[in-house]
Amino acid sequence: MDAGLSGRDAGLGLVFFLAAAACTWLVTRWVIAYLKRRQMLDIPNARSSHTAPTPRGGGLGLLGIAVPLLAAVTWLHTPQAPVPWAVLAAALGLAALSWADDLKEIHSGLRLIAHVAAAALVLAILPAKLTLFQGLVPLAADRLVTAIAWVWFINLFNFMDGIDGMAGVETVAIGAGLAVLMVLVGRPGGGAALAAGLWGWTLAACAAGFLLHNWHPARVFMGDVGSIPLGFLFGWLLLQLAFWGYWVAAVILPAYYLTDATLTVVIRLARGENIWQAHKQHFYQRAAARGWSHARIARFAAGGNAMLVALAALSTQVVTPAGDALCLAGAAAIVAVMLAWMARAVPPGGALLR
Repeated sequence: MDAGLSGRDAGLGLVFFLAAAACTWLVTRWVIAYLKRRQMLDIPNARSSHTAPTPRGGGLGLLGIAVPLLAAVTWLHTPQAPVPWAVLAAALGLAALSWADDLKEIHSGLRLIAHVAAAALVLAILPAKLTLFQGLVPLAADRLVTAIAWVWFINLFNFMDGIDGMAGVETVAIGAGLAVLMVLVGRPGGGAALAAGLWGWTLAACAAGFLLHNWHPARVFMGDVGSIPLGFLFGWLLLQLAFWGYWVAAVILPAYYLTDATLTVVIRLARGENIWQAHKQHFYQRAAARGWSHARIARFAAGGNAMLVALAALSTQVVTPAGDALCLAGAAAIVAVMLAWMARAVPPGGALLR
């Protein structure tokens, strides 16, 4: 297991992170000015968690820096591998469609078809040896479940972008977590793990730069143009972990997002509600409705995500049935505490906490 990381590597990684974050911050400033000129504003309504018109589509700045860097990483480490290039191409296609949706709402059915098509494009050229269930089920069934899981992750990532800072915090946490995990698991697929770790680190860095503009009170929202491609890219990186046998880590790392979004959708379906319609029923939105500030909720989510990253890292080192069970139980406990706090906790004196 090649888990070594020299001081020089760590230093270069930090410099890269800061440079990518700074570039994203700068480009996002230009994007904000452009969105204001275009009058692309989210106007507050009964389902909004914000109170002032705010530019929507800031994901353009994030992707504008992230995609060229991801392409450079791929060119340097896996230039002959067709799958990463297909992932990037599909992500750009989703970004274009999502930008059109930000400009003028596109029917949810058409968006869903595009998500399925993007996942199918990549899975169609994926080597047969890379499977979610490690060859325990027929390949066709494995690919079907993989596609469903991937499409669901794309949409839950979009669903959870509902308050200032939340999507940025989650992107930094998952991206940095993936970078840590890839250092720990080594290189099971040649340069693929190194490239995947750098992809995660790149997305985390760019999200950190964007987060400076999106922190409460947000000066820009990510929009579908950011959240949909990010969900697609992270879905791919998490699937890679699962393909290499680290499925426990792949589940633990985004466990809060997975649980909040899935429980909320299940509850809404049980009530007969339209799950594609905007709402304020996610657990983090309930906390905001009770008076907790967006910043406080985002900080709380960041703390919970840090614990999940640590637990996911531990799971890669104790790959036994007992170790897997303990790590999953720990993640379930962390997420349960997070959801309970968001669902029940009331600010002291009812004051808005910054």
